[in-house]
Amino acid sequence: MLEIRPSCEHCDKDLPNTSTEAMICSFECTYCIDCAINIFKNVCPSCSGNFVPRPIRPAAEIKLHPASTLRIFKPKNSAKAITNTLKHKNIPPSQR
Repeated sequence: MLEIRPSCEHCDKDLPNTSTEAMICSFECTYCIDCAINIFKNVCPSCSGNFVPRPIRPAAEIKLHPASTLRIFKPKNSAKAITNTLKHKNIPPSQR
C-alpha cells in the first residue's frame, strides 16, 4: 500500500492525499509536479526512474488506511540533479 507522503521531497510543498499535483516514482519518492517535470524532467533524482501521478486514496479508505504524516524533505543538489537528468532524460524509462 502506498504511504501517500504529505509533501514534496525537494521543495516541501504540501501534497495532501487529494492533491492532483503529487508525482511518484517506483520507490515512492514523492515530488510536486513542478519539481518532477520542470526541474527533474521526469527523471527521479534519487533512483533515475520516471514519475507518474500519485493516485488519490478514496475518502472511505483514507479513514481506514490514513496517509503518512512523516515529511521527507531532502532538497537535491542542483548540479548533481542536472547531471542525472541529462544522463537519463532521453532514455525511455523501460531502458534506464
